[in-house]
This record gives sequence, structure tokens and C-alpha cells, in this order.
Amino acid sequence: MKVRAKKKIRFRIYVVAVFFLISLGGILARAYQLQVLEKDRLAAIARCGYIGTVKLPPKRGTIYDRKRRELALSVEVCSVYAHPKQIEKKAGTARQLSRLIDERQNKILRLLKRKKSFVWVKRRIAPDRARKVESLDLKGVGVTTETKRYYPGREIAAHLLGFTGIDNQGLEGIEKEYDGLLRGPQRSLIHMRDAFGRPFAISRPIPSGNGMNDLVLTIDKDIQYKAQAALRSAVKKARAIGGHCLVVDPKTGEVLAMAVVPEFNPNIFSRYRPGQWRNRTITDCFEPGSTIKAFLLAACLEERIVSPRTTFNCENGKYKIGAHVIHDTHKYDVLSVSDIVVRSSNIGAIKIGHKLGYETFSNYLRKFGFGKKTGIDLLGERNGFIRPAKRATPIDQATLFFGQGMTTTSLQLVMAMAAIANGGKLMRPYVVKSIVNESGKVVTKTSPKVVRRVLSPGTAKRVSNILEGVVSKEGTGPRAAISGFLVAGKTGTSQKVDPRTKKYSSKKYVATFVGFVPADRPRLVILVVIDEPKGISYGGIVSAPAFREVGKWSLNYLRVNPQIRLVKKRADMPAVVDDSHNRGLVDNSALRAKAGLLPDFTGLGMREVLKKGRFLGLKMHLDGTGLAFKQEPDAGSPIQKTKMVRVSFRPPG
Repeated sequence: MKVRAKKKIRFRIYVVAVFFLISLGGILARAYQLQVLEKDRLAAIARCGYIGTVKLPPKRGTIYDRKRRELALSVEVCSVYAHPKQIEKKAGTARQLSRLIDERQNKILRLLKRKKSFVWVKRRIAPDRARKVESLDLKGVGVTTETKRYYPGREIAAHLLGFTGIDNQGLEGIEKEYDGLLRGPQRSLIHMRDAFGRPFAISRPIPSGNGMNDLVLTIDKDIQYKAQAALRSAVKKARAIGGHCLVVDPKTGEVLAMAVVPEFNPNIFSRYRPGQWRNRTITDCFEPGSTIKAFLLAACLEERIVSPRTTFNCENGKYKIGAHVIHDTHKYDVLSVSDIVVRSSNIGAIKIGHKLGYETFSNYLRKFGFGKKTGIDLLGERNGFIRPAKRATPIDQATLFFGQGMTTTSLQLVMAMAAIANGGKLMRPYVVKSIVNESGKVVTKTSPKVVRRVLSPGTAKRVSNILEGVVSKEGTGPRAAISGFLVAGKTGTSQKVDPRTKKYSSKKYVATFVGFVPADRPRLVILVVIDEPKGISYGGIVSAPAFREVGKWSLNYLRVNPQIRLVKKRADMPAVVDDSHNRGLVDNSALRAKAGLLPDFTGLGMREVLKKGRFLGLKMHLDGTGLAFKQEPDAGSPIQKTKMVRVSFRPPG
């Protein structure tokens, strides 16, 4: 190549390079002008393009039961919004929207007349209605998607789960306690104009640094369902105002079921009274009645104050303390410690308690967890009450030994019984098994925690053996017996204080049964509380059958095999009831007849049903064989209005 040609090429390269350098410099200068010198002016222009902005409710994590079945989840729904300043024909727009979204025209018009840049017209509407609104293409009106909390089980575990508000904020229960973990990043709905002035909406996440998490609970959905069904039936049968049922694993403290009646549906919680939202297993305190005798027995055996064979004179049913007289309806003479607990003698309990001492017993009650919150991961838990020794009069001290003058929550009582069942360890109850992040990784796992050792294993075993007698023919709770399994437990019937007179009511009671099964290798501790049953109010009658129903079903569900030697018919078992407050052992039929009410025949054999029916002068119609499981009319119906009683039977097991 010639020298002249090379110089020509080099010159061209220089020209192109200079051109590119000048262009790059211009771009950099323009960028500096826009990004630095005119930043504020341009930002203001951009903001003018915003027609409106509003925060959308954040999506929430899913709540599962222990088997990863959904109890609470978020679903997408459509909502209608408007920008009132853009709408010229407000009345016409309100009229058109009213027909489509089933909302009053006047209400919509009031919203459209507001001096705001953004209003919600109606939230969470059906998809077909949302599509019709979009098809109208109304100026200043738009449709967006947001999330709504949905509870597929409706009433299942509602008091435990709680619910959320219109903006997906937790308001009650687990939803409120774990609101910060369940709530995901919030989003903003921004309404803008394009270059031609046409409006459009975009949704942008708001950086929060918080990720959305799922919760895995200890609750078993199936056991929860059974507990609620059995409790609902027991409350209805007793014509009570409500009740609670708890099922707990005594070894770990995991709550498997937490049922409350009256029930409510969290999907439509606003249709219920606030009192129906309350988780009464932790918020309501009541006197435990004779269930406390189980813990009196445990304290005395642990302190070696008495042995199961130690005897006490029960004064033939009448015992004077100062100006007060304590009664046992059934007149007992001399009973052993075991029989005092099995037969639930109040006078016998006082004699045992005096030997132990009020202060020592109240200290043991606190060791069992009474008088203090359990520490469960739920809001609203109450402490309960135990009167200090310095403030307790002689009658206060005496009544504590049979469960009067102190209060407890259902959760405290079931965990105290769990301490006897598991060999003497008080466990901390919990309902959240693990927390899982958005990628499915377990970030937190709850482990069982021993609060303290209350009893030695030997003492716990001796107490368990005696409590088995409560469910025998001689005890106050035979209706809690489950064929094929050893059951240990305690009945209780306590008077409620009348809020007007401030004295114990003669009509309002709380009936309780708390126990564990199998007694020799406990898997479940179950508590049933029936609040203000009408007619017969003994825990051995109104609460024990619900315990049996929940326990029997749950053991089968958990594949716990029965012991063949324990499987036997109980057709001739007498209907013995609980004397836990100021009552004795009374025959069911005689008690019902005295009250003019139909007795409960369920669980009895055909011969016993006929015998009791004839005793009451009733015409009986019997179907099937085995043990009675159903009757019409229901127990508690007026005898005078009953012409015939139909009783259905089926084989036990």
C-alpha cells in the first residue's frame, strides 16, 4: 500500500474517533443536566403523572395443622376503586356501579363525592362482577386484585386461629400473635397516565425487609374436629351455655385440639358477638371443684404425709369448721385416702388437707402451674387465683382442699394433669410446631420444654393408680371408661359465683372431667368443661361421656391398640355420678326422676334400660343389640311430656 493511501486511512480514523468522543461528551453532559441539575424539576413533573396511590393489604403466609393440612390461607379477590376527581358524571357512574356490585347507589355516590384522589368503592367482590365493571370502561373507575384470608375449615379451631381484618391485619388468636411473621411485603397500587394522558394502574412492592412465613401448628385437624363435635353435642345435651375441650400430648406439651363452644366462623366473624371470639380455654377462670383432689393426693404422697391406705373419719357427711358446716350428701364413716379421692368426699379431703397444711398445698398448686400463666404462645391468657396463706381464713383453707376459693383456666388444669400422666414433669404447652420461610426451609422449630419437676415418677404412678378407681364402678366417673384401655381421671362440679349477689349460685355450675389414657402408657390428656349445664350438673354425667367419645376416637385414629383383657361389656355398670362440690353418690334415674327429667340411657345394656324405664313408668321401644348409643327423646326432656322412649343399641368396641 502506498504511503499516501495509509495517511488517508489514518486521517479517517482520527475523524471518527473525534466524532465519537464529542458524542459521548454530549451524552454525559446531558445526563449530568437531567440527573443532577434538573433532578427536582423532573421529579415534580413525574409526580404530576401520578393520579393516585394506595397501599394494598399484604399477602399472608399459610397456617397448617401438624400434617400440613391448610387451616388458613390467602386467596386472590377483586376490588373496585375510583378516583373521584376524574369522574365528571358521578350520579350516572354510581347508578351503573350499584347494579353490578350489589351496593346501595347513595353509598357509592357519597364515596365519589369525596375530595380525595382515591377511594375504595367495594372490596372483595366476585370475579364475574369484577369483569362486568371492567367491561364498562368507566372513567376514573378501576379493578385490582388483592388477597383475602380464607379459613377452609370454617369453625374448625377458629378460637385458636383467630381472624384478620379488611386489610389482612391479624385481629385475634394466632393471626394476631404471629402477625409480624405471617404478613408478607406490602404493595402499592399506583394509578398513572401515559404520554397520551391515558390512565393505567401498576402494583409495586414496598421494600420492608420482612419475608412472609408459614406456620405449622401442633393441632391435628381430625382430632380437633372430633373434639368440637363431641363438645358441641355435650353442650347441647346438657342445655349449657358453653364449654371447652382440650387434648394434649403429656410427654411434649403439644396441644392437639383446642375446642370452644359457642363456635364462630372466622370467614364472617363480624356476624358474631365479640364474646364468641374469645378463646375461653385461656381467658376464662373457674373454680376447679373436686378435680383439685388429684393434686392434693399427689402433694400428700410426695410429702409422705399419708399413704393410700391411711384412713380418716368422714363424720357421716357433716363437719363443722367455725360457724360453717361442710356437707357430703352421701354419709361416709371411715374412708381410706384412696376411697376419699375415688368417692370424692369433701370432708375427707379437708381432713387430708389439714394434715398437709394450707401453705404447703398452695405451694404445690403453684408448682403444678396454678395461679400463673402457662406461657403458651397465645394472647389473652389469664393467671388464675390462689389465696395467699396470710389472707386465708380457716374456712378459706378448708374449702381449698376440695377446689373452692381458687380459680384456674382449662389450660392450667389440663397441663397439671399432664404432669401426673408423664411421671411428674410440668411441661410448657405450645401450639406452633415450626415456622417455615417462603423457600420451604424451617427457620424455627419449637422443642418440648420442661418447666419443672413437680413429683417423683413413683408418686406420679401411685396417683395414677388411684385415679383409675375414679373411672371404676365404685368411682364418680364410670362414664369416662373406654373399653380396652385403662383410664385415669377426676370429676369435678363447682358452683359459680352470682355476679349480683357475690355469693355462690345454687343453680349455676361448672362440670368438669380431666384425665389421661391409656393410664399405664399415657398418650392423651383430655379435659372437658361444661359451663352451666341445666338439670343434672355433675361432671361424671355431663363431661365424662364427651371425654370417652373424644378419647376412644382419638386412640383409634392414632392406632393405639387396646388391651384385649380389658375389653369387656359394661352393661350392668350402675350410673354413679359425681359429688365433687357438695354432693354425694346418687343413682342417675332417681336423680332425673326427682327433677322430672328423662335420664340418659346411653352406655347401658338392654336389661338396665328396661329396668330404669319401668321404674319411671315409661313405655320403651328397643332396637339392636349391645349397649345403648342413641335415644329419643334426648336425656333431660320432661318425663310428663314423654309417651315413648326409643333406644338404639349396638355392640361395644
